[in-house]
Amino acid sequence: MFTLLKLLQSLVRALHSEGTPQQVAAGIALGAALGLTPLLSLHNLLIVAAIFLLRVSVPGAILGWLIALPLGFLLDPLFDTAGSALLIDAGPLQPVWTAIYNTPVLSLSNVNNTVVLGSVVGWLLLAFPIFLLARAGVRRYRATLGPRIERSRAVRAVRATKLYNLFRLFQP
Repeated sequence: MFTLLKLLQSLVRALHSEGTPQQVAAGIALGAALGLTPLLSLHNLLIVAAIFLLRVSVPGAILGWLIALPLGFLLDPLFDTAGSALLIDAGPLQPVWTAIYNTPVLSLSNVNNTVVLGSVVGWLLLAFPIFLLARAGVRRYRATLGPRIERSRAVRAVRATKLYNLFRLFQP
């Protein structure tokens, strides 16, 4: 229960004040990679490392992952078609895929799977537009909707409760 509240609190905090719009948008774009691509792959380990090592918003990455996860499942047939075109139908790329598959660490990347290859290429094509849309969305949210939500009766009522004040004591 408290972990769900902490997650919700961190997501709201990310949209309101934690980090610049660029940091939140970069987190959303990297989180989208986790949602659009199959989870158990080498590239996702690199994405998680980038989320924690770079100055991006971790709550933004969680938000991007939660938004992109259902889209990833819906786009799997399209990713399979794109991956099949790159992996099977593109004859000149065969030596590249063979070299990647025969390289010890790179073979863990699962690029021999059409869905993985198609989803990684799809995310690479969508990463910059996702970043731009998320940055514009965070800026707009902070300028218009955020202050209105802060002034709403519901938020003021929740903040006036003793439970909320007790919960705030446990903030890092």
